[in-house]
Amino acid sequence: MSASRDEFLSRWLSRRDVLAKVGALVDGARLIDELLADLDVVRRAELDLTLTLEEAARESGYSADHLGRLVRDGRIPNAGRHHAPRIRRADLPKRPRRSFATSAPLKYDPSTDARTLVSRRKGGQSAFTDQV
Repeated sequence: MSASRDEFLSRWLSRRDVLAKVGALVDGARLIDELLADLDVVRRAELDLTLTLEEAARESGYSADHLGRLVRDGRIPNAGRHHAPRIRRADLPKRPRRSFATSAPLKYDPSTDARTLVSRRKGGQSAFTDQV
């Protein structure tokens, strides 16, 4: 079986149409097992796909330069050539997404703000170390 998403979808839509046309009664578990096996083939093919550094940068959230360094350092296997590196999608690091949502909204604390300002002016030493 081919492993593209479009071919997967086309195959299963066609099978659905044939089954509906003949009014087939099928073993649901068996049908779903077959569908899941085909879906796994598609997933594996997508993970084996090799990406250029630019494509990998868009998917991972890291810059192409950073990914190139990781390949040169051997931290990510090079799936391409020496001067034309590529990265397998399965080997691609994912940059953690920043989450701005918190359980409670942060409130402005003037005391913390004042301590931070004093600390910066004194070169990192806080004048309020005894208070907290």
